[in-house]
Amino acid sequence: MSGIFGAITKDRDCAETVFYGTDYLSHLGTEFGGMAIMGEEIVRRIRDISQTQFKSKFYDDWKVMHGSKGIGVISSKEEQPICINSKLGSFALCTNGLIENSRELTERLLKKGVSFSEVLDGTVNPTELIAKIINEGSSIISGIEKVFKSIEGSCSLLVLNQDGIYAARDRFGYTTLVIARRNNDWAVTSETSSLPNLDFKIVKYLQPGEIVLINDDGIKELRSGGKKNQICAFLWIYTGFPASSYEGINVEAVRERCGRCLARRDTIKADMASGVPDSGITHAIGYAMESKLPYRRPLVKYTPGYGRSYTPPSQATRDKVAKMKLIPIKDIIAGNRIIMCDDSIVRGTQLKNFTIQKLHENNAREIHIRISCPPLMFPCRYNLSTRNIDELAARRAIRALEGKHAKDVSEYIDHTSKKYKKMVDWIKKDLGVDSLRYQIIDDMIGAIGLPKSSLCLYCWTGKGL
Repeated sequence: MSGIFGAITKDRDCAETVFYGTDYLSHLGTEFGGMAIMGEEIVRRIRDISQTQFKSKFYDDWKVMHGSKGIGVISSKEEQPICINSKLGSFALCTNGLIENSRELTERLLKKGVSFSEVLDGTVNPTELIAKIINEGSSIISGIEKVFKSIEGSCSLLVLNQDGIYAARDRFGYTTLVIARRNNDWAVTSETSSLPNLDFKIVKYLQPGEIVLINDDGIKELRSGGKKNQICAFLWIYTGFPASSYEGINVEAVRERCGRCLARRDTIKADMASGVPDSGITHAIGYAMESKLPYRRPLVKYTPGYGRSYTPPSQATRDKVAKMKLIPIKDIIAGNRIIMCDDSIVRGTQLKNFTIQKLHENNAREIHIRISCPPLMFPCRYNLSTRNIDELAARRAIRALEGKHAKDVSEYIDHTSKKYKKMVDWIKKDLGVDSLRYQIIDDMIGAIGLPKSSLCLYCWTGKGL
């Protein structure tokens, strides 16, 4: 998972714009940040941001980076942007996505004599891999098209060179890119939340597979977008920033509608509605609006220094962040029946050990968990997320109920089936709560407001393109 940003500024250096635009993507990654600015040549900086914020690490860098076009990236795993000097000239590249067949592509290139400089734990940096595939083309455009034809998974990308910024959205639209304008300046980003405070206005959302060149002259379409669109539904449920919009649909508004859907199907009696900070807050606001329950905060997040517990790569780090960032308020918790909303249950360990446990320790009378998406059944194939199917709470429940790995989980996906109800009851008991309800998939789709055929629902249904 990464956030990418690019800018073209006609009458001034672009580094400040790239700096702030990239900083607004900090919710998408916790490991590395990077900037590349094109002046007479490309100047690049990459910093480890695992123990600090992008803003503090790059605040002095951008002031000495000069040029009218540049790109930036927040990354949850690999170091970016990659810079290479190739037969296509010098270019910098940043990417967002997941390459499922990276090992096969790496072996193919190695047999052709291609070398890789970024190798960690026996695997190459996926952004460098994409750069080497681009270099197989006769031009940047044909190279990007070769990427789309070669990879399994997803990849949206920005390429910076003397021509400007080439922007390409993943061919099936799992990830996003949007272009915006500020007078004579241009920006392209994976999150619209980067734009308002920099005074950019949205011009267009790139279509799946679309490739454009952005420079001083504006936008030039190099390849039109395809008809197939499978944008990730989880962008609205969890990943995206509340102020962002995808396909013109705002994240905050979708989460409110998700909470309302949960409340409409609920009959439980409670004293308050609340959300796990920060990811469950808006879902809980929607629940409170629909149910007329007061919205209260039994748990508050200590923001400075603590990012998302979902994005760090190691379980130990995720657990540490989850434990330290949430502070219980006993005066609000004690003696009360609490509806606690959250976006999803992935592994369930953080919810159980660092949220529910704190409510129990502070004498909550009842705890009712409400989840704004269906049970996660499959690891994501298109972006960096849960990579092991055995980690998923729903799969652990199924294994406990069946006594083995189930090959066919269709009945567990069907919310009307007896097996689904048994699975949810097992998870409820494992969490140690009084009740547990998940959003049904049709309500989630309705809250987003796009046709089912336009959404990637793979992690819930196991079905994709």
